[in-house]
Amino acid sequence: MIKLLEKLGQDPQHSLMLFLRGLGLFVIGLLFVALGYFYHYLWQVIGIITLAIACLLSAWGYLGIFANRWLNILYRTQSSQNSTTDTNSR
Repeated sequence: MIKLLEKLGQDPQHSLMLFLRGLGLFVIGLLFVALGYFYHYLWQVIGIITLAIACLLSAWGYLGIFANRWLNILYRTQSSQNSTTDTNSR
């Protein structure tokens, strides 16, 4: 599981970029859905497809950000446990 977290959270800046792009696509998808409400229904279909892609992209980016943060917490607790073990053994 640690290997998977390391793979997902290896580049938090890239994950943030993916998340923000997905958020922007989500807004564009909402605009298409609203446009379809007033005009032709095919705009809504395009909007829903865009929303689905945006949700997947944002979820992937957020998963990378979350994995990086969780990995930092795991490493911090491991290093603090190792340092208390070292001081107790002296």
